[in-house]
Formats: sequence, structure tokens, C-alpha cells
Amino acid sequence: MTAKNAETLRLFFALWPDDATASALTQLQSAMHGRIVPYANLHLTLVFLGQQPTARLPDLKETLAHLPRADITLKLDRLGYFPRKRLAWIGSHETSGELLALHRSLVEALCARNIAFNSEHDYKPHVTLARDAVLPADMAFDPVIWTATQAALVQSDTTPDGPIYRVLASRRLDEDVWFAGEAR
Repeated sequence: MTAKNAETLRLFFALWPDDATASALTQLQSAMHGRIVPYANLHLTLVFLGQQPTARLPDLKETLAHLPRADITLKLDRLGYFPRKRLAWIGSHETSGELLALHRSLVEALCARNIAFNSEHDYKPHVTLARDAVLPADMAFDPVIWTATQAALVQSDTTPDGPIYRVLASRRLDEDVWFAGEAR
């Protein structure tokens, strides 16, 4: 590991699926052609942070901890493909307003803490199902209904076999968060 790599981590914030949702997603992958995203790596990115100094980890964990309570139910009913990156994915025909509000809150919190990242002006929430994929054939499938309750700060390590993700911190979004010293 180089000194630069020891001082920075490749990070992102994501919604992390429960076992039932991840299992439903893996069933859809059986029709995919490409490198299937492992069960343990399935997620929906909220904000990609890129390389961040390890010294910013406390701020990033605090940002996650202070995200507002959110009741997010996603109806994943659309298969798609990003040809430039050769990614097969699943998303929604109609993006949840609650998801967009959480994304916006996270972006605002990161900006308030002066955390640099490439903000996506056109946020396209999706779950990647396969990499180095071909365009998925039209296929009928039952929508995956996901009540998203877990948000995470995740480290991404690139390997020859694909990325390995490690959750550094997480919190439940369906619960109010209270910190000592804050009014209830």
C-alpha cells in the first residue's frame, strides 16, 4: 500500500438492503450476462465521495449519524443499462421523493462540513446488478419493493476481481436519532 493510499480511502454513502431485498435482487441477476455483483456488495449509492483523507472519517461518520429520519419505500421496477460503463442495473420508473430528500440532505450536510466530492447534478439512483455486462434483454419481473431502513458509510477497495465493500458506519433511518446535549 502506498503512502497516499494509507492516507486516503475511497468512500461512498449508500442505502444498504436487508436480506430479503438483497435475495430478491440476486434472483434477477440470474438473467444477467457479465460479472455479477456479489450479494454482499448490493447497494444504492446516495453520494459517491471518491478518495477522502482518513482524517475526515469522524466528520463523515458524524454526517451519517445526523441524517434525518426517513421513511423510504422503493419500487424497483425498471431494468437499465449504462453503456459507457457497461453496467446493468435496476431502479425505479418514479424516483421516491423521500429518497431525493435524503440525497439532498446528505449533499447539504457534506457541503456544510466542507467535504469535497463530485456532486452529481443529475442523481440517478440505481442498484448495479452486473459489471462488464451486455444490455439486458427485455424481461418480465415482479418489482422489488424495498423498505430502505439502513444507510451506511462504505469503503471501496478495488481488486482485480472487482470492488470489495466494507461498511465503516451505519445507522437506521427509520428511527429518530438523539445525541447527548441536543434538545428532545
